[in-house]
Amino acid sequence: MRLRRLCAAVLLALLVPAPTSANAATAGCQDVYTPVRFGLTQQTMFGRLCVPRGATTVQVLVPGGTYTSEYWDIPVQPEVRSVRQAMNKAGIATMTVDRIGTGRSSKPLSLLVNSVSQAEAVHHVIQSLRPRFQKVLVGGHSVGSGIAIVEASTYRDVDGVLITGMTNQWNYVKVLPALASMIPVTLDPRLSRLGLDPGYLTSAPGTRYDTFHKPGPLNTAVVDYEESSKDVFATGEAITTILMNNIVIPASRGITAPVMTAQAAADHFCGTPPLGADCSSAETLAASERPFFPKAPRFDAFVLTGYGHCFNFAPNSSGYHAAVVAWQRSI
Repeated sequence: MRLRRLCAAVLLALLVPAPTSANAATAGCQDVYTPVRFGLTQQTMFGRLCVPRGATTVQVLVPGGTYTSEYWDIPVQPEVRSVRQAMNKAGIATMTVDRIGTGRSSKPLSLLVNSVSQAEAVHHVIQSLRPRFQKVLVGGHSVGSGIAIVEASTYRDVDGVLITGMTNQWNYVKVLPALASMIPVTLDPRLSRLGLDPGYLTSAPGTRYDTFHKPGPLNTAVVDYEESSKDVFATGEAITTILMNNIVIPASRGITAPVMTAQAAADHFCGTPPLGADCSSAETLAASERPFFPKAPRFDAFVLTGYGHCFNFAPNSSGYHAAVVAWQRSI
C-alpha cells in the first residue's frame, strides 16, 4: 500500500509542470494531464489543479454536458461566478477536469464514452491526488453529477460528494425539451471542425440562454462567452446518466460518504415529486432527495433562487459558495 501511494505521488510530480501565476495570489495553479484507464482503453484526462497554501482538502469537480473545466472557473466576473476562486479563497484546493471527449482531454469514439467509463477516469484522478491531500471530495454538475455519483458509489474512495444541477427525481417535462435542443457536433458551424463523430452532441446555436440560464438575467457577456466556449457531450453519457440516476435504479444507493445537493429552484430537475425534486426550500429538497442516499451518513441541501440549470453563472451565487464551504469544513 505504501509503495502504491509512493508511486502515485511520484507520478503526480512528473505529470505536473512548474506552477503558473496564481490568481489573486490565493492559490498556485497547474495544468495536470493524468493517464487514466477508460473502459478497455487508456486515455488522458486534463485537469486544472489549484492549491492554496496549506490546503489539506481537494475537491475534484466534473462539469456537465457541453461544458469543460472552465465551468468551475468562469472568466466573466470571476469574483462572482468562479467556484474555483471561492473554494481556493476558503483554503480548499480544486481539481477541475475536462471529461473524456471534451476540452483538453482525450477524444475517443463517442461509443466508448458513458458515465461508467467517465467515473473510472475520475477515480484515477482521485487516486493520484490521495497521497498529497488528507481529504478528497468529488463534485459535479448535471451529467458531471451523474459521473460523480457513479464514481463515489462504485469506488467509495471520497470523503464527500457534491451534487449540483441534477436530482434523482427528474422533471421530464422540462428535461426532454432541453435535450431536444441538442444537435450532432457535425452540424455545428464551429465545433464541426473538431473532427468528432456525430455521436457527440452540442447545443444548437442561439439556444443556450433558454436551455441553461432562464429565468436568470439575460447577460450579453455571459451569452457571448457561452456561445464561444461551448463544448460537447457523448450520447452515451446522457443515456447512462438517465438510466443510473432516477427513481427506479439510483446509483446513489451505494454512496457511503456525506452528500450535499445544491440546486436552483427553477432548474429542469425541480418540480413536484415525482416529476422533479421539491426545491422550494433547502429543507424540502433534503427531505425529497434523502431517501435515494440510504447509506450516506449525512445529507445536506441548498437551494439557489432566481436562476436556471447552470447556476454557477448566477449573480447571487455567493450564498451557494458559502454553503458549500461550510459543508466541506463540517464533514
